[in-house]
Amino acid sequence: MRRKIPSNSALMAFESAARHGSFARAADELALTEGAISRQIARLEAFLGVILFERIGNRVRLLPNGERYAAQVRETLDRLERDSQVLMGQHSDGASLDIAAIPTFATRWLIPRLGRFQELHPNITVHLAERMEPFVLAGSGFDAAIHFEHPAWTGMRTHHLLNEVLVPVCHPALLDRDGATLDDLPRLHRRQNPDAWQRYARETGITLTNPAIGARYDLHIMLIEAALAGLGVALVPRLYVERELADGRLIAPWPEGNLVSKTFCLILPEPIRLSGGSTQIFANWLIKEAQSSNPSFNKPG
Repeated sequence: MRRKIPSNSALMAFESAARHGSFARAADELALTEGAISRQIARLEAFLGVILFERIGNRVRLLPNGERYAAQVRETLDRLERDSQVLMGQHSDGASLDIAAIPTFATRWLIPRLGRFQELHPNITVHLAERMEPFVLAGSGFDAAIHFEHPAWTGMRTHHLLNEVLVPVCHPALLDRDGATLDDLPRLHRRQNPDAWQRYARETGITLTNPAIGARYDLHIMLIEAALAGLGVALVPRLYVERELADGRLIAPWPEGNLVSKTFCLILPEPIRLSGGSTQIFANWLIKEAQSSNPSFNKPG
């Protein structure tokens, strides 16, 4: 069935005119005449059966329907341009994957390991995008997601990867004072997990006079950088700070929380064996990497 879609030239003329608020400036941008822009937009309005611009003498003004449509067209054209650029930059014999991931997990755990994947599969390019919240994977343009276990993924195929076990860490200089306890030190909080210190105190039996006091940050990566800067003690997943603990830039003299706050998962729209191609290759590699990173955690997906 033939799709009822306006011509690309009409959409590009409309988007440019809407963005500039001027047919003349749109003509300059697209190397057309002002009359050509006007005709393209008139054809688009006729195709849609909707007036998009109000004409007032030589001036034009977007109507409310036009404003909404302009935002939608701009998003579609931007996405089409991005997808085209990705395809243009891909090797003729290669493949690519689009993976959505939690940003700190991507930067602190996944990206440092991607070199090993590239060595094994040099013809597969992995594109990463951040997604803080669960989303509808089908139709999103992503081949897979790496996120926390969540009811939003019901119906998808989830494969458990790693536990997020929290541990308090700080710069070594914070403990220079003799007799300094955790209760004496400034504590840093993740805004999305405001009761983490209270739960940690209950679990470990460590006394914290007022667990809620302290600066708040949106991301774990911010907490880690704040701890490295000596601003306080951060309660963060151990898997994010293994390197800093190993080289002594951070220390963790207190017990870790044994209660697992969340579980990282790989989410696929279908079973791995049916995914095929590069998605199947990446999924199998990622699960093996997670198992080698934490052999004791091998929960079936």
